[in-house]
Amino acid sequence: MKTILDVERPIIELEQKIRELREFSSEKDVNLKSEIEQMERRLEEMKRKIYSNLTPWQRVQFARHPNRPYTLDYISMIMERFIELHGDRLYADDKAIVGGIARFDGEPVMVIGHQKGRTLKENIYRNFGCAHPEGYRKAMRLMRLAERSHMPIIIFIDTPGAYPGIGAEERGQAHAIAENIRDMFSIATPILVYVIGEGGSGGALGIGVGDKVSVMENAYYSVISPEGCAAILWKSDGGVEEAAAALKLTAQDLLNFGIIDAIVPEPLGGAHRHPEQAAQILADHIRADLKQVRSVPVQELIRKRYDKFRNIGAYEYAKEDPQS
Repeated sequence: MKTILDVERPIIELEQKIRELREFSSEKDVNLKSEIEQMERRLEEMKRKIYSNLTPWQRVQFARHPNRPYTLDYISMIMERFIELHGDRLYADDKAIVGGIARFDGEPVMVIGHQKGRTLKENIYRNFGCAHPEGYRKAMRLMRLAERSHMPIIIFIDTPGAYPGIGAEERGQAHAIAENIRDMFSIATPILVYVIGEGGSGGALGIGVGDKVSVMENAYYSVISPEGCAAILWKSDGGVEEAAAALKLTAQDLLNFGIIDAIVPEPLGGAHRHPEQAAQILADHIRADLKQVRSVPVQELIRKRYDKFRNIGAYEYAKEDPQS
């Protein structure tokens, strides 16, 4: 079943009319070239107007679109000879986080990322991209392997958040995420992080510490989902659009605040409409980022990584009142 977002409906309807006009022209042997070209110009103008004025909530919807490329999609499109590695050597193999060795531009890399499904059956298998503690422990095991093998690590984030179930909490969900955040600061190999869809809270941060952190144009990165924020503030999901705007979760907001290092542009219409183009744009960014981080000595890279995250945010010391 094709998913059509409300914001895209006028575009899709006009595209359908153009297709019908082409078919009519071909079947009836009628020259409608000028009419079709006029409609195509109108379509292009409509696309630019709509896609350049997306609200934060609309970008959240784009980030969640089921046709948007997931981690394994990007791996298959821009990497070669991927060998998936499984298990945390403690409990189980979490299907919500995938990882393994691949070749990018002929060079070995360790690639790790959240993985969702497109059908209900696939999403149940992947737990809707919500990782358990064993997923984060698997990710750290693979990072340590990459460190020993002197391979750069490429991470794709796409999760609503870490799984909040009782079993996950019993097995140390918070502890696993906290350990990963701590240990990623000392991994002695380059780490590149890309938010390709949803970047939900600690579930994203559990594999989100890197030398460069980038967010795709229609992805988001936030401490909580708009629905969760609205439920806390207004006890309903009626304020999701207001919550999305207040959370400052878009790529541009994050760049303005210094939370991320770069925005990865998407083709006009988004990655869900042009996945192969989006993959090539992402590959170009990975290529440029790898070249940059590889030129920095490892110990300096670790220091800069630590400083980068320590310097996020702004605060002031309150002046002591001499009368108190």
